[in-house]
Amino acid sequence: MSVAVPPWAAADSYAAALRAGRGPLFLRRDDGWLLPLEVERWCARADPVDLDVLNRCEDTVLDIGCGPGRLVAELAARGRTALGIDVSEAAVDHTARLGGQALRRSVFEPLPGEGRWGTVLLMDGNVGIGGDPRALLERVAGLLAPGGLLIAETAPVDIDERVHVHITDAHATAGTPFPWARLGTPALHRYARGWERAGHWAAGGRRFAALRSRDVGRGVSRDVSRSTSSSAEPPNRTAVISSQRVRKPSGDSPVASR
Repeated sequence: MSVAVPPWAAADSYAAALRAGRGPLFLRRDDGWLLPLEVERWCARADPVDLDVLNRCEDTVLDIGCGPGRLVAELAARGRTALGIDVSEAAVDHTARLGGQALRRSVFEPLPGEGRWGTVLLMDGNVGIGGDPRALLERVAGLLAPGGLLIAETAPVDIDERVHVHITDAHATAGTPFPWARLGTPALHRYARGWERAGHWAAGGRRFAALRSRDVGRGVSRDVSRSTSSSAEPPNRTAVISSQRVRKPSGDSPVASR
């Protein structure tokens, strides 16, 4: 299957940063605005804030825009069924080296286990993928099982911004611009028509929101922000991922162009 690779995915600066495990790396608007990307955190092991998110995951887990794979690898180490997807070959290779399963695939292409995932993750600002939050949420709803859980990392401020950006390091800007969005939790809730709110929380300077896909037979929605499960037991649901192996922007605040 051919992969719809956006211009930034093959950028030397992005791949080099993932391989080195460090930046600097930024999203850059045409007006010179820069958003730092947390490459060092992405390439490190899952931190306590990440682990708290993973403890809230239910059943099988799909990590959209998995990057270098710290979350997928941690779930695999726990014996959980998890799959990462990313359009960057360097990201997928890094995930595999950590022991996680990943596919080089866009979220808008056919994926294994559609309609059967227990949890979908949009971490590290990946709620901005494609620059169209409604379209992304609609796609995620089609990936989840009825009553399934979406956990999204939102911007630390109340923002609703859709822009075109480039990937850039300290020296060069790569490729043509691509669409991106930055959403705070209130904005995400506004776009989440047909979803049930399942909680929101802040930790370590980062913010998260949980949404549950509609399930008429489920009854009252569970709020995953009220308690954190410490269970690392694998899910009971049958594995839905194939054995095939072949964003990320985040950052809490933009910085001025130099």
